[in-house]
Amino acid sequence: MTEIDALSLNPNPLVRALGKQSHEFTRADIIHFVAEQGIPMLNLRYLGGDGRLKVLNFAIQSADHLNRILTMGERVDGSSLFDFVDAASSDLYVVPQLRTAFLNPFSELPTLDIMCGFYDVEGNPLASSPQQILRKAQQALEDETGCRLEALGELEYYLFSPAEELFPVEPQRGYHEAGPFSKWEAVRVESLAHLARMGCSVKYAHSEVGNFIADGLQMVQQEIEFLPTDVTRAADEMALAKWVVRRVAHSHGIEVSFSPKIVVGQAGSGMHFHTRLMKDGVNQFSEGAGLTDVARRVVGGYLSHAASLTAFGNPVPTSFLRLVPHQEAPTAICWGDRNRSVLVRVPLGWQNLDDRMFRDANPQEGPAGELPNDSQTVELRSPDGAANIHLLLAGLTVAARIGLSDPAMLDYATARYVSGDASKHEGLDQLPSSCAAAARCLLDQRADYEAQGVFPPGLIDAWAEQLFALEDENLREELAADRVLVEDLVARYFHIG
Repeated sequence: MTEIDALSLNPNPLVRALGKQSHEFTRADIIHFVAEQGIPMLNLRYLGGDGRLKVLNFAIQSADHLNRILTMGERVDGSSLFDFVDAASSDLYVVPQLRTAFLNPFSELPTLDIMCGFYDVEGNPLASSPQQILRKAQQALEDETGCRLEALGELEYYLFSPAEELFPVEPQRGYHEAGPFSKWEAVRVESLAHLARMGCSVKYAHSEVGNFIADGLQMVQQEIEFLPTDVTRAADEMALAKWVVRRVAHSHGIEVSFSPKIVVGQAGSGMHFHTRLMKDGVNQFSEGAGLTDVARRVVGGYLSHAASLTAFGNPVPTSFLRLVPHQEAPTAICWGDRNRSVLVRVPLGWQNLDDRMFRDANPQEGPAGELPNDSQTVELRSPDGAANIHLLLAGLTVAARIGLSDPAMLDYATARYVSGDASKHEGLDQLPSSCAAAARCLLDQRADYEAQGVFPPGLIDAWAEQLFALEDENLREELAADRVLVEDLVARYFHIG
């Protein structure tokens, strides 16, 4: 396929109009596009400490005005965005990252949006911003191993609307269901289309298992899955996806939640991440038949840091209502092939296959030729929608680097391989059962996260303090004794992240 053909199929209108991929966008390109398309508005977007997308709105007044914004960004109050920024010295800069530019799908006026990074008073990347921590983690991995980590996320969420009498939803029967039994397909299709046009590397969307009716409301679970991309981009795309799904749901007059648990006994919502290690364009996890030792070492790194990673991936009390046995959510620290009860799952990866499936399904076709061998990933199944996405992926990148550098990690992984229901295996370490326990695990392993200047010590302290402040040490016992109501917890964290 020629480059022109590739660009013609790209759903991002900026890519098609400018005739280049997004990582090649320049200031001149953006100014030209704005002028040619008659776009009057520009939005600078960035993530706050709460994980939500923030915005600054600009009315474009001239080419010089636009050039100044694209070059210099704008000042913001960091203390209002991050708990760890002191109000006495809180001014920060937000500077546009041109490769992230997209047309806002929701604005009444044509509007160009661009994601930004944070910079300090000296003009250096803000060392404590989650985005910069992830960049440093990736750079440390590349410096030490020559590899970069790629990730693809799976975003699960529930939609809430009055129960329908026609073709009512069936409890726990939503997986890949189609209309009319599946509800609100329009929300996920619109969200998927918007994300593709915004330049996000989406794979597909579908309905998920969770379906139930309570108090006259139908609650239906859906999922958007992405394609593998650099972890720094994967984190931004996941944040954009949550914003898009909320906007689309709002336009339909319905509620959406990424909360890890809505009702005890019903499927919770996770935010799983698949990863693969790339070097010179080659997936280091597979040579065509089974996992490589490199992949097993990385799995060992993930497992050895799984407990402390929950501090970033499961940072609210309701996270630990989801991480319970026998509900397709992991509790034991182990891994396995095609096993949804384990913490790290090795999914099917089109390994050791020729074109036999294609030829069988399409007997009129000739040979398809050699198939690509880059699809194998490993999946971390513990995170949920409350996660701080950038810190989680930064921690995962740190764990991958340690897995590759520590010679003990191969044996560590081998000893924790299981088949069958992981909750029935004796002697396996368990994930924390509360935010407080996760914070202690993080403090125990802080030296690994702080190594090579990746995680600032002050951020580790602040994050642990924040988790301890939730006072959920004995939450499960308090729930059992009815001293805390699940409904109150769900309401408190309904719009988390």
